[in-house]
Amino acid sequence: MNVLHALFCVITPAVAIWAADRFKPARLLGPVVLAYGAGIIVANLPGLQLDENFGQSLAGGAVLIAIPLLLFSTEVKKWLSLAKNLLISFALACVAAVAGAAIVAWNFRSTTDEWWKIAGMLVGVYVGGTANMSAVGYALEVKQETFVVLNTADLICGGAYLFFLLSVAQRLLSKLLPAFKAEAHHEAFEHPGETLSKWTRGHVAPMAKSFALTVVMVAVSVGLSFLVTKSLHVGLVMLAITTLGIAASLSSTVRSWSGSFELGEYALLIFCAAMGSLADGSKVTGTSLTLFSFVAMVMVLSAVIHFALCALFRIDVDTAIISSTATIFGPPFIGPVAAALKNRALVGPGLTLGLAGIALGTYLGLGTAYALRALGG
Repeated sequence: MNVLHALFCVITPAVAIWAADRFKPARLLGPVVLAYGAGIIVANLPGLQLDENFGQSLAGGAVLIAIPLLLFSTEVKKWLSLAKNLLISFALACVAAVAGAAIVAWNFRSTTDEWWKIAGMLVGVYVGGTANMSAVGYALEVKQETFVVLNTADLICGGAYLFFLLSVAQRLLSKLLPAFKAEAHHEAFEHPGETLSKWTRGHVAPMAKSFALTVVMVAVSVGLSFLVTKSLHVGLVMLAITTLGIAASLSSTVRSWSGSFELGEYALLIFCAAMGSLADGSKVTGTSLTLFSFVAMVMVLSAVIHFALCALFRIDVDTAIISSTATIFGPPFIGPVAAALKNRALVGPGLTLGLAGIALGTYLGLGTAYALRALGG
């Protein structure tokens, strides 16, 4: 059964990508929702019993592989070359995520003993993305039910917020924020992520190199954990793998390996399928509604704080929306949102901000969680 479980989680992303590329309904849902939904269906098939520990291990392993692969195309030097407004808006989005999660978590601290862990996970996802939320969750050893519910809630709340960004956000926020003024800097900005490669035979070799380097990094991180703590300390492993991924991205050779980002996204889809396969409806408790409320309130409050701060700092509406997209959704959604804004100039800088969020999300998430735990006694 474990072999079949693993095959399902590995093959499902390929089917999801294929379907999203060829069928409009599947394209609207996206590969993430398709992979997660397929996992949920399998988890609730009558008479089928899956090994939860194996599923968790599969999901955890996928996250370890995904993080470095997503970071390899990051160009750290370009962070500081971004326009001033973009950097300020990105920083404000990070501040808003931390503040929103901390405020909501503090008010939920009597409802769940994992309140500070959940806050850290939500900072991770609303600064970087799903990979960061998962990394923080594994590092803090969050309960399986919490993991599953948070991922589901993030999909639902995230979908609603994405619809807002793609539809009325620019029109509504224009009443609060100044209009966008293009800079020569924006138009000339290029980033390898802007033309992320697709799955072709020509990218097999560089993908293999990226995967091999990632495996080495995972081994080094695990070895470091045993060397320092004499045991497998997941938090240390996650921090080490993130740091090594950023360090590797400083090499122009590593950044030139096409397909590493797609491979990282594929690993994330394996994670989604694995987490979905753990969502056994019969085991979901009343705690789920509380966690759904927790996620929804953090997302809304973080967005409100971010746009309020952007108004205070006179950040233009398009920059505010793109930086919000970059932190909450990551690089894959920059293109669609920029298209909705009719602002191609922000695609390259937005992709860079998304990659910067992936690099910072785990650090900020764990930092927020430990700070709240210390304050809460």
